[in-house]
Amino acid sequence: MKKILVLLLAAVMCLGLAACGNSTTPTPSSSVEPVSTPESTPSEPAELSGKVTVYMPSPAGLADQIAAGFKAATGVEVEVFQGTTGEILARLEAEQANPVADVVILASWSDGLSMKNDGKIMSYTPANADKVVDGWIDSDSMLFGYSASAVGVIYNTTVIPELSADWSELGGEAYKGQLAIPDPEKSGACKDFVAGYVNANGWTDFEAMAANGMTVPGANKAALEAVTTGEVGILVAGVDYNAYSSIAKGEPLAIYYPAGGTVVNPRPAMILNTAPNVDNAKAFIDYLFSDEAQKMVASEYLLPGRSDVQCEGRTNLADIPQITCEWDKMMAIASESAAKINEICQ
Repeated sequence: MKKILVLLLAAVMCLGLAACGNSTTPTPSSSVEPVSTPESTPSEPAELSGKVTVYMPSPAGLADQIAAGFKAATGVEVEVFQGTTGEILARLEAEQANPVADVVILASWSDGLSMKNDGKIMSYTPANADKVVDGWIDSDSMLFGYSASAVGVIYNTTVIPELSADWSELGGEAYKGQLAIPDPEKSGACKDFVAGYVNANGWTDFEAMAANGMTVPGANKAALEAVTTGEVGILVAGVDYNAYSSIAKGEPLAIYYPAGGTVVNPRPAMILNTAPNVDNAKAFIDYLFSDEAQKMVASEYLLPGRSDVQCEGRTNLADIPQITCEWDKMMAIASESAAKINEICQ
């Protein structure tokens, strides 16, 4: 029995010594050093893939060129919906519950400002922003004027060989029954011109034109067609790039910008807050200000968004007499002014 007790005691002592040799003192959790990780460094831009959906106005040739150029540069497919500014806004309204578009381009800066005020678009700093025409990116970098149009007086030279009348003179007897205007509820460029002109000069001149029999044949294309065919001789507030394109094709048209000034309307490109493909949308905005895309803009008789790119075959920005645009005031009256044109021209 004594021998057994001695053996048990020896075993216990051995186990105790072994435990002491293998134990460590626990470290309080509050003093545990975090595992060090290397500092993060900016990563290379992710390779783009998939698609970008863009809603944009005419000209169709420009939309096709830009889509093809962007795909060649990035591999990203471009799905384009083309329509008037009114049609684009209506489509966005219909798709509110299930957003589709990534980038929206309008022919109306005031409508772009309305989208901004409604919280529908995001801020971004595009490539080549330092080369953009002054004022063609808004103060919060949400609207990007990648191109612009202006409206002028377009006339059929077989009906009226020469014309240089100012806006205020078009209500005169000499032009009775010869006037048309694009529908400003469909044409963003005409809408902004009407708002800008009314803001600066009131309604007197438009009311005189309406009394002179001015008609509203439809959006820009239909309105220009009315003058091209000689149905009327003069298009008031016709979009300039359409005129230059038609003249280049041999149509009997001429265009000038009245001395009283016109509205040069930057065409805002915007990234929607609901964009399903944000990275692709940002890359698309960058592409719009690339050398390649800006040359495409100029080739379609639009004014380029970059100040270092000039046009051939049309009047450049510096040579267009302009109305001073107070965009906030114009935005506030644009829709009601557009509706009033249709009312007084019935």
